[in-house]
Amino acid sequence: MGKRVALVLAGCGVLDGSEVHEASAALVHLSRGGAQVRIFAPNIEQMHVVDHFRGSPTEEKRNVLVESARLARGNIEDLAELKVGEFDAVIFPGGFGVAKNLCSWAVDGKNCTVNELVKSTLQAFHSAKKPIGLCCISPVLAAKVFPGCEVTVGHDKNVDGRFPDAETASAIVELGCKHICKDVTESHVDATNKIVTTCAFMCKAPLHEIFDGIGTMVAEVLKLS
Repeated sequence: MGKRVALVLAGCGVLDGSEVHEASAALVHLSRGGAQVRIFAPNIEQMHVVDHFRGSPTEEKRNVLVESARLARGNIEDLAELKVGEFDAVIFPGGFGVAKNLCSWAVDGKNCTVNELVKSTLQAFHSAKKPIGLCCISPVLAAKVFPGCEVTVGHDKNVDGRFPDAETASAIVELGCKHICKDVTESHVDATNKIVTTCAFMCKAPLHEIFDGIGTMVAEVLKLS
């Protein structure tokens, strides 16, 4: 029987929800690894809705669970129903929805608050010593919830213009965590906390490299399960 993995989404679309390619990559690698996956999202209103063609907010109101259902092909559950005992691991893809809907990092940076249900989900897996996989901006969730943990969001300097959000690494350090510099095709394993992270679209890289990096994260999560 394959490992049982919960995938937690934050909407649908990079600018206001989960990053579609990251979610898809995680699902492909989980499928290849023989995992049994169930998909969840919190039943909350999005911070705002962004017109992805124009790149600007609209007056629309959308629900994170309803929008996440697009990525899950309708097969999704309310995060409030997730029971940690039914899973071996949890994975959070990235996208600005993580920083807007699952926490307030997009507005408050390191002073952000994490959605209580998201926080309790992370704490439940951590307490059960079950691995947590995070990519792109989602490692900031671990940085807020688990002081002293080790994560990567890529590099702490904008090397060759490939890491435009390198200041995120500094904010993570300011939270008392350790940032480990990794390239886009790599992941970092915090063995003590069973937290596995990779930078994904925090790096300007070809899509196949981002796909491969997420693959290393998924492989390490399954190995720790």
